[in-house]
Amino acid sequence: MKTAVFPGSFDPMTNGHLDIVNRASELFDKVYVAVGINSSKTPLFTVEERLELVKESVKDIVNVEVCLVRGLVVSHAKDLGAKWIIKGLRDEEDFRYESDLERNNKFIEKDIETIYFSASRENISTRSSSIKEFIKYGVDVTEFLPKPFATVIKERFFS
Repeated sequence: MKTAVFPGSFDPMTNGHLDIVNRASELFDKVYVAVGINSSKTPLFTVEERLELVKESVKDIVNVEVCLVRGLVVSHAKDLGAKWIIKGLRDEEDFRYESDLERNNKFIEKDIETIYFSASRENISTRSSSIKEFIKYGVDVTEFLPKPFATVIKERFFS
């Protein structure tokens, strides 16, 4: 079975993330969306909220499962039986960052490959960090988000 892991903090999940999940689900038998905890970021949602909202966002994709990842993504991928880690790229900055992670992952687990998905044109400039910043200033960003995240953000920040 071809199994892949798509990791991220998903705070919030964007339509760009969802696009990559959809595209990956066509290539792999099983895709785990691995919701992580990034201690260097100030979260908009608790990890429990993110897990539930991501599950709701991908519920119609039959070969996708959502899980929590604590620790190293590459070790979690191995534990899940995945041979691939999926990463989305918007620009050269993303590539530099992700290729450094890929080299580190290869040092830990040489048999796990990283596959890069280029962001689609309509999602090229969508960043979760920008969305959080816009929310602080009252900008309605819901068009960039899957419906479950958009609904909660409208209720929490714009009602």
